[in-house]
Amino acid sequence: MKSKISIKNLDFHYGPNQALFDINLKIKEREVMAFIGPSGCGKSTFIRTINRMNDTIPIAKVSGEVLIDGKDIYAPKTDVVSLRRKVGMVFQKSNPFPKSVFENVAYGIRINRMHSGKSDLEDRVEKALVDAALWDEVKDRLNSSAFGLSGGQQQRLCIARALAVQPEVILMDEPASALDPIATQKIEELVVELKKEYTIAIVTHNMQQAARVSDKTAFFMLGKLIEVNPTEIMFTNPEDQLTEDYITGRFG
Repeated sequence: MKSKISIKNLDFHYGPNQALFDINLKIKEREVMAFIGPSGCGKSTFIRTINRMNDTIPIAKVSGEVLIDGKDIYAPKTDVVSLRRKVGMVFQKSNPFPKSVFENVAYGIRINRMHSGKSDLEDRVEKALVDAALWDEVKDRLNSSAFGLSGGQQQRLCIARALAVQPEVILMDEPASALDPIATQKIEELVVELKKEYTIAIVTHNMQQAARVSDKTAFFMLGKLIEVNPTEIMFTNPEDQLTEDYITGRFG
């Protein structure tokens, strides 16, 4: 299977402080890669480089290459709006818009002019909600405020909103860390289902979650990529002593 994302010699600075050091990594198409490591080790900074979310920070500086389908997303003349449509993002804290359930999902479809009329828009919203495993729970309350949904439902609504614009890659930054175990399980089941169509990168502090949902796991420590391996190997026979120490709870 070909690589969807290739990272080459990536360095990242916040002003004078270097946050990522010479990261080299490949993520295959329709693969789930989990990123683990202690707080502040660069995981979230790293996945934000994959859709240029760090561009909003004035003192941020990136060097190296981030290739998606062989094209460097940091090349001059890159259309960042189109990049973020291709590479969707789901944040740690659900952030629905102050609109109805329907309008949350319809928003991206409308602004990207992806629908041919009212009926097509309704079909696209329904498909995104079905794909996010939320349709059955909200189909009778599409015109109600998104804020009336539970935390887990709001997070799946944000996933539906990301799916609605037909991305190819989904970045998830600790998508279940604020949720109860039942809602977390639904998000995890959803990740496994979405892998059939999307390439997924997920940051998680929960190593059991990484073990359950990912094909490969990458371990970050102090801004460096220490090890990346198939998840089963990572959790049973890691190559690096630092990885083993972290996984077995000796630090972190």
